Amino acid sequence: MSDTLVLRGGTVFDGLGSPGAVADVVIAGGVIRAVGDAREHHATGARVVDCDGLYVAPGFVDAHSHSDMVPLMDDPQPFKLLQGVTTEVAGNCGFSFAPLDEASAAVVQEMYGELGCDIPPPPGSFAAFLDLVEKHGPTNHLAYLVGHHTLRLTANGAGDELRPGAVEHMQRLAAEAFEAGAVGFSTGLIYPPGCFAGRAELEAIARVAGAYGRTYATHMRDEGRYVEDAIDEAVAVARAGGVRLQISHCKAAGRAAHGKSAALLERIEAARLAGVDAMGDQYPYLAGGTVLLALLPNRAAEGGAAAMTARLSDPAYRVGLRADAERGDPGDGMWANTTAAQVIVTGHRDPDAVGRTVADLAAARGQAADPFDTLCDLVVEDPAAMIVVEMMAEPDVRAIMASPLVGIGSDNGPPMGLQHPRTYGCFPRLLGTYVREQGVLTWNEAIRKATSLIARQFGLAGRGVLLPGAHADVTVLDPVRIGHRGSYTDPAVTPDGIEMVVLGGRVVVDGGGFTGERAGRVLRA
Repeated sequence: MSDTLVLRGGTVFDGLGSPGAVADVVIAGGVIRAVGDAREHHATGARVVDCDGLYVAPGFVDAHSHSDMVPLMDDPQPFKLLQGVTTEVAGNCGFSFAPLDEASAAVVQEMYGELGCDIPPPPGSFAAFLDLVEKHGPTNHLAYLVGHHTLRLTANGAGDELRPGAVEHMQRLAAEAFEAGAVGFSTGLIYPPGCFAGRAELEAIARVAGAYGRTYATHMRDEGRYVEDAIDEAVAVARAGGVRLQISHCKAAGRAAHGKSAALLERIEAARLAGVDAMGDQYPYLAGGTVLLALLPNRAAEGGAAAMTARLSDPAYRVGLRADAERGDPGDGMWANTTAAQVIVTGHRDPDAVGRTVADLAAARGQAADPFDTLCDLVVEDPAAMIVVEMMAEPDVRAIMASPLVGIGSDNGPPMGLQHPRTYGCFPRLLGTYVREQGVLTWNEAIRKATSLIARQFGLAGRGVLLPGAHADVTVLDPVRIGHRGSYTDPAVTPDGIEMVVLGGRVVVDGGGFTGERAGRVLRA
């Protein structure tokens, strides 16, 4: 039986920003064979799919994923395929699940277990982790960054002060990860232990990445009032290593920073003019999602979870911590950037806390006058608790989205529990809300930002484009129906309008439904 697939008569977008044009797409042997008139294939046993009225695009490439451990879940997880996403870049914000030893694996499980699907991370090398993911079989393609947190925990333990030789140990581990196929390294400079790292430490790892031609992706040290300083630091690290720079989930976070989208974009443009290949990614929402402890000053997390919960249980310690949190300087956490009513608990050991705001929980606990105490109590009860937090303003979201230098990254969590709706609907929301309904972007530009822009930045050759010779990762969508009806309290809603997804030449979403096949691969640099 022929393995040829013909997508007939759809409006085809090449992913490079060109306007769509009606054409046939011929797929065989896992590769795009032709884009044009394919009538000669119609009688050769090929499957022919009528795409009249539909848009045919390269499979979407998600710049910013936390799906690292998803392939290790028992059942295939199609939550990204159902958005049209065929490739994810995981290992972001400094969080990767390798390389780990016994001690660092225990710390990662205790502090960030939900990001790992509550599956204990296996100690071992980066190469061994990629082999494990490949063995389990990803549902979509995954490329991995190696996380600075993980390098630091394995080389230095949970302490904030560097041991002698720790930086050199991190460099060796990073080199091993790049040899194994990591597409770059990431930092999360508001989270422990990355928040304790100085620029010289980051530059040392960047120099190793530069030797391998890899990318630096960063959750910067500040995304609010001091975003300019944070971008300057990120650019300096990238320049020191001679690496491409990916600024994660670009935003102007917090009321005091609203309007700073212009400053953020100016800094990225200036970096490019100065010779640093800087780009960014964004999710199309006003709220972000993160760990609950990110609301607290960095010093609260010194020494790991046990030391943190002991300190936070002391009312006297909270007095000074509250003052720092309300000040809102870099390192003071995100508490000053939002309100207790804008923080929804999405993951917690206490199921009664899930789906409620910190303000609501404070009132229920008799702490309405001081929800900071509720925040501390919630962290003590579950150091790995997760939240959705509203911080952005719509004009900033639109301005950043309109920049040709910023692509799309969902920043999804694992498909379990109450997640941010971006986990299930980021790309359909972009296309339905901001393209079709609001016209912030054209279709061809939005598709470029969701495909080739990201593939280029992470060196994913042959992906993110719909051209002869490219890998046959293709998304077919209905431009009239595309969208996502999920909300912050009901996120796990299947998107509308994704009609077909082809992964490596195999149809994995057909008629809007998942076929059940794990056809993904680990993409190694």
